[in-house]
Amino acid sequence: MGNILESLNENTSKATEAAEAYSKATLKYLKLKIFEQLTSSASFIGKFMLIGSLLLIAFLFLATAGAIALGILLDNMALGCLAVGGVFLIVAFLVYRLRSTIDQKIIKSMSEKFFDKND
Repeated sequence: MGNILESLNENTSKATEAAEAYSKATLKYLKLKIFEQLTSSASFIGKFMLIGSLLLIAFLFLATAGAIALGILLDNMALGCLAVGGVFLIVAFLVYRLRSTIDQKIIKSMSEKFFDKND
């Protein structure tokens, strides 16, 4: 009877040790996964801000040049500025109308990055 209890105690100890090792390995994996996701997100935001700010500056110069060129072409600088402003309003309206499609594409892209296909 004592031999059975010792064997049972030994098996229980081994199972406890295996469970502890598994939980420690899982915790390390989760920490690594969170670190990967955070650095990936920070990198994405940094690149997005850098590229976005450079594109904004480029669009400002292009809009100014376009307004001046249209103003010279139409012999009315105000009309050239209004035409460029109208183009921006049309683009803004199109983006507003397509906002759900844009949201879906962003969510799909981010979900592929954040969630494993095996899960």
